[in-house]
Amino acid sequence: MSDVTAAGPDALHEKAWFGQPRGLTILFLTQMWEIFSYYGMRTLLVYYMTKQLLFAQEKSSLIYGTYTAMAYFTPILGGVIADRWLGKRRAVVIGASVMAVGHFMMAFEPLFFVALATIALGNGLFLPSLPSQINDLYRPGDARRGRAYNVYYVGINVGGFLAPLVCGTLGELYGWHYGFGAAGVGMFIGLLIYLVGQRYLPAEPAKKNPAASIGETSGHRTSRVWLLLLGVGIAVTIFRGAYEQIGNTLPLWTDVGVDRVVGTFSIPMTWFLSLNPLLVIAMTPLLLAHWRRRADTGRDLPPARKMAMGALIVAAAYLLLAGVAALSGSGGASWLWLVAFFVVLTFGELYILPTGLGLFARLAPPRLGATTVASWFLAVFSGSLLAGIVGTLWSRIDPPAFFSLLAVLAVLAAVGLRLLERPLTAAAAASDITQGER
Repeated sequence: MSDVTAAGPDALHEKAWFGQPRGLTILFLTQMWEIFSYYGMRTLLVYYMTKQLLFAQEKSSLIYGTYTAMAYFTPILGGVIADRWLGKRRAVVIGASVMAVGHFMMAFEPLFFVALATIALGNGLFLPSLPSQINDLYRPGDARRGRAYNVYYVGINVGGFLAPLVCGTLGELYGWHYGFGAAGVGMFIGLLIYLVGQRYLPAEPAKKNPAASIGETSGHRTSRVWLLLLGVGIAVTIFRGAYEQIGNTLPLWTDVGVDRVVGTFSIPMTWFLSLNPLLVIAMTPLLLAHWRRRADTGRDLPPARKMAMGALIVAAAYLLLAGVAALSGSGGASWLWLVAFFVVLTFGELYILPTGLGLFARLAPPRLGATTVASWFLAVFSGSLLAGIVGTLWSRIDPPAFFSLLAVLAVLAAVGLRLLERPLTAAAAASDITQGER
């Protein structure tokens, strides 16, 4: 064989984009198109239910929250299946294929609920198996590994930026089915990129007896790690109960509470949803350079502290929105305030979400990489479910009070993460030593 994987571990550490291994670019592009398809469909989902299917707002919010929750619950089973039987690569291919079918099914109104279930099932195999391959690209202790998840997060947000502009515009202006169909095309492109680029990805270890793998990961340290990850998961659940409103209730406020007129042109609501990923793309290189300078001088922040800071910044973003909603007149708030909100929120997001994903991958017990990463998405599941429940309050309280409630949730998450900082830092250091010995 002449591919990079067969050439040995050193070949995987060739520098490419942002000084990272080539395999990261393949994972980056695959995830980018998967996110394009997921967010392209999600951008239209609440609009489609309320305007085409004529569901009530409360029902639409619960369906939205339940769907996004299930899309992040199925990875728990998918991660176990990938680690024990399929392997990460095969799980990605099967999961991506199933999701592509589900997205195309969304173009047919009678298949609405079946399509949602199909996408969620495919996502179960795909979602934990792709990012869990990032950790395998690096040697233990490689300083680039932590920043790699921020680079990967840029890929997620490139897809998230394009999705509302393409799928949202097609669905909103030309017909829902065109938007859903474009999401299916995006998923298919991501699958092709992964198939072509597999030679740049790390070889998978031979499968062992599942019982033997369990034995390898037993003991006091592993139990302590799982308890710490549970604590982080609870904090992230609370955080996402607030954060996920940007795709749930925030579009409803943008539609009726924001003055979107510029001259004679009214900015489509879905365009504002592209601001968040666009800002991620713009801010990430600057933030990575800042973190790299801090790391070079020995002042790098522990992951838990970064995450707590991010949650507090997001709380500030929602307080800003609460003030704007309270002070805006009958004509609605200027769209510039909405832009300012997304700038602050995105800055906080970059501190907490990619850092959390990287922390879970770093603390993964041996041979349970996909399962541990899947447990990160379990927090996304519970947070999405909480967001759906919180979203039902939108019709019962006024916007300033609702946005203030979201700020309180983000502050509670920050407090929980700060309390976990010391044990998490110790666990991460111990994990690096263990990986270096294997």
